[in-house]
Amino acid sequence: MNGSIFTRLTRSLRLLGARQAAAARGGRTVSAALAVATVVTTALSGWLCVQVYEQRVEAQRHQDILAAARQSALNFTSLDHRHYDRDSANVLKGATGDFRAQFAAQAAELTKLVAANKSVSQGQVLEAGITRSDERTARVLVVADSKVTNTAAPGGQARTYRLQLDLVLERGRWLTSDVEFVG
Repeated sequence: MNGSIFTRLTRSLRLLGARQAAAARGGRTVSAALAVATVVTTALSGWLCVQVYEQRVEAQRHQDILAAARQSALNFTSLDHRHYDRDSANVLKGATGDFRAQFAAQAAELTKLVAANKSVSQGQVLEAGITRSDERTARVLVVADSKVTNTAAPGGQARTYRLQLDLVLERGRWLTSDVEFVG
C-alpha cells in the first residue's frame, strides 16, 4: 500500500511537472507572439505615419504649384498702361528661363504698344488644374477672363484665355518657365 501511494504521488508530481513545463512553454509562446505583434504593429504604425506625411507634402506641393500658376496667369492678364513698368515687373518676378528672357526682351516694345493704345486689362483666374507634376516641374492649365479696354474698345471687351503654364521649382519658389495659349 505504501508503494502504491508513493507510486501515485510520484506519478502526480510528474504530471504536475509536465503541466507546469507545458504552461511555461505556453507562456513563452504567448510572450513571443505578443513581442511579434508589438513589432508588427510598430512597423505598420511607422509606415502609416510616413504615408500620411508624404500625402501632406504632396498636397502642399500641389497647393504651392496652383497658387504660383494662378498668380502668374493673373499677372500676365492684368496690365495697365498707367503703371505698365510695375505690372511687367510682376510678370518677371514669377518668371524664369525662356519665358522670362522672351518677356524681358519684348518689354520695351510692349510698353510702347500698351501706352499708345491706352490698354488696360484686368484679369481674373476662373479655374486652374495641374496636368502633371513632379518634385521640380509642373504643367498647369488655367482658364482666365479679362476685361480689356483700349482706344479701339473704350467700352471694354471680355476675353477668355486658356493658358498652359510650365513651372519649375527654383530656390524654393515655383516660377513660370513657359506660357502657351491653348484654344
